[in-house]
Amino acid sequence: MEAAIYKDITAKEFKELDFNSVTLVDLREPDEVIVSGIEGAINIPFSSFPKGIDDIPKNKPVYVYCREGSFSEEVAEILADRGYEVYNLKDGYKEYRKLIEGVEQKNKSETAAKTDNADEEINIDAKELRCPGPIVKVADTLRELHEGSIVRVDATEDAFYSDIKVWCERTGNELLSLEASEGTITARIKKSSGKKSDNTSIDASTGTLAGKHIQLGDDKTFIVFSGDLDKTIAAFILANGAASLGRKVTMFFTFWGLNILRRPEKVSVSKSFIEKMFGMMMPRGSRKLGLSRMNMLGAGSKMIRGIMKSKGISSLEELIESARNHGVRLVACQMSMDVMGIKQEELIDGVELGGVATFIGSGETSDISLFI
Repeated sequence: MEAAIYKDITAKEFKELDFNSVTLVDLREPDEVIVSGIEGAINIPFSSFPKGIDDIPKNKPVYVYCREGSFSEEVAEILADRGYEVYNLKDGYKEYRKLIEGVEQKNKSETAAKTDNADEEINIDAKELRCPGPIVKVADTLRELHEGSIVRVDATEDAFYSDIKVWCERTGNELLSLEASEGTITARIKKSSGKKSDNTSIDASTGTLAGKHIQLGDDKTFIVFSGDLDKTIAAFILANGAASLGRKVTMFFTFWGLNILRRPEKVSVSKSFIEKMFGMMMPRGSRKLGLSRMNMLGAGSKMIRGIMKSKGISSLEELIESARNHGVRLVACQMSMDVMGIKQEELIDGVELGGVATFIGSGETSDISLFI
């Protein structure tokens, strides 16, 4: 029996389609679709396929696409076997994106040309976008505007409050106001150019740092990815040491490192089934962390804590408290929190929420950045 056949189409052919007369199936992850998607397309992430396949109607030709075209080939073959008239976007959405970018840039330029009054505000809806979506959308919009143009941005991700302040500081754009009310963060930004305090020049056309060289300060930045007790102790010893020297220290906790910041007691918050499962399997707080080696079902952790106590070395909990008392900035990656189902209410006091811009901003003023 011959295998069912699907057809490949080019990005140019895809661009000429009447999307209302076909069914579009987008196999990319939801965050990618939010930032750059096609209205009306059915989003079935390849990572969860074939879930949702029964929702694809057979009354119209089906066009499937992913980021680069490899995943969509597999799905197209499956759909063809099931009797669909199916087409695969060769080389994926990225090739289609290249074609439409020219049109989008032209439209943005026309919009910018109409903005003769520098005080006229342009609204940016970044609600429901996840890091780095809001910052990327702000940067893309400002890039096409004249200097002096003002934009108003509405976002719902808590990390945006920190990210937009850092982004404006590092790009030289002026943050006119920043407010948070009823779950929405609103920022007003004026496109500016000039020179930063460290004499780094700002590119007026893009609103970004010109050149590749940025003057470093003596700040220290740590990415705490690991949730292992020994690595965490090392991170906080270094952070406390740097703080004692009067350095500005930022610790950015992501993925497994977030467990360090969880409260030891159970917090009653609304979670999905998967989020509850994650919460049950992950350690709750610093006292539940295991060793990276020789953990021995938790016995290793107890041994090393005992040795530290007998030697007069501060416990991890004492190191964390000392870090907070000496101004070490503890930042939790909100994107990782969303992925792992950790809520802000579950974190210890004094933890900020931040995203990629917050980390990059602190990293650019640091002469040391460590990944632990």
